[in-house]
Amino acid sequence: MAVYTHLGAEDLADLISHYDVGTLVSAKGIAEGVSNSNWLIETDRARYILTMYERRIELDDLPFFLGLLDHLSAAGCPVPRTIHDREGRGWRDYDGKAIALIEFLPGVSVDRPTPGQAHAVGAALAELHHASADYPGSRSNDLRPRDWRDLFGRCGQDLTSIDPRLSGLIDRHMPDLLEHWPEDLPRTVIHADLFPDNVLMLGDRVGGLIDFYFACNDFAAYDVAVTHAAWSFDASGAHYRQDVGSALIAGYESARPLSPAERAALPLLARGAAMRFAATRAFDWLHTPDDALVTRKDPMDFARRLEFYAEAGDAPFAPAT
Repeated sequence: MAVYTHLGAEDLADLISHYDVGTLVSAKGIAEGVSNSNWLIETDRARYILTMYERRIELDDLPFFLGLLDHLSAAGCPVPRTIHDREGRGWRDYDGKAIALIEFLPGVSVDRPTPGQAHAVGAALAELHHASADYPGSRSNDLRPRDWRDLFGRCGQDLTSIDPRLSGLIDRHMPDLLEHWPEDLPRTVIHADLFPDNVLMLGDRVGGLIDFYFACNDFAAYDVAVTHAAWSFDASGAHYRQDVGSALIAGYESARPLSPAERAALPLLARGAAMRFAATRAFDWLHTPDDALVTRKDPMDFARRLEFYAEAGDAPFAPAT
């Protein structure tokens, strides 16, 4: 989440008036994230999240994203519903940009997850994969290995301004990921971005899974790898937390056991997950407007994860004993 477009109180009140949600009381921009503009909206009835789609979101994909929220919520997953406007639309146009109003769910994002919280998140991810399997919508993953390579290519020599080591790391690992990326693992609709700031915890219980704007059809095991990379390290990516990583995998398998092929692929998929976020973070680091209310994220945090996974092999994914 972030804020690129600044809206005044009158603009926000006008937007909210198109929904049957009461009268606007307050609105606060949310600085976390890098892709869209977001506000926490409070009316005299409830709280909501207002999103304006700014970057990496194709308008043709909005029915997929917003319909997925409704599908998962109806299946009992802790996912926010889309609030439809008075005409029944899931999103509206505002000054050439799409906006949507989403249900607000309770809970807090944790900075240092416990093994119990990681176990709950793993189980919630597996249930999401079960529930999304019969979702009728379809969307290809537009951030696969060749897309990561292309994003780095668009950064060019400016990569060295982030860290002189980054280009060498890409050159060492990208060819292997491109050559050996699997093609035949079980697929479903995946979240693809299940970081701690996209999970709302209520103690050791998952209160909400949010921010589905990278969701797509891809390998379930890749989603596990993304989530493992996001949850199992300190913020810098320098320190791996084995207890958290093992708990996350155990939680996932409590609801959906991994096949032998999926487990064998996890080390490569985790390297790919680390490369994917190093790529998008590097691109955003260099291309985010200076005046945007955005917290830029260091791509080296995931470059360090990539190096860890490359050295550790399958050890982080071995069944707990």
